[in-house]
Amino acid sequence: MGPVEKLILNKLVAEFDPGTLEVTNESFMHSVPEGSESHFKIVVVCHKFEGKRLVQRHQMIYALLREELAGPVHALAMHTYTSEEWQTKERSAPESPKCHGG
Repeated sequence: MGPVEKLILNKLVAEFDPGTLEVTNESFMHSVPEGSESHFKIVVVCHKFEGKRLVQRHQMIYALLREELAGPVHALAMHTYTSEEWQTKERSAPESPKCHGG
């Protein structure tokens, strides 16, 4: 786990205390140098998302990770669920598409 991935993970844990959290560095799927930390996928299952629309959930994460998104992180795929929604998803998020250049 690289430093950017670890920072994202720690911030999400501290802010959301998620029931489920996955942070995946998907940079290898893109046309970036080996070892890059520029493309991430996150799955967050959290009680704080109860009653929030998808856009509101994403805004919460954008606000939390604004420094990373202004710096090293180029792309962030977000999958945000309440516990009830996660149960109906069979505890998995969609796969990310392959990059045409990667």
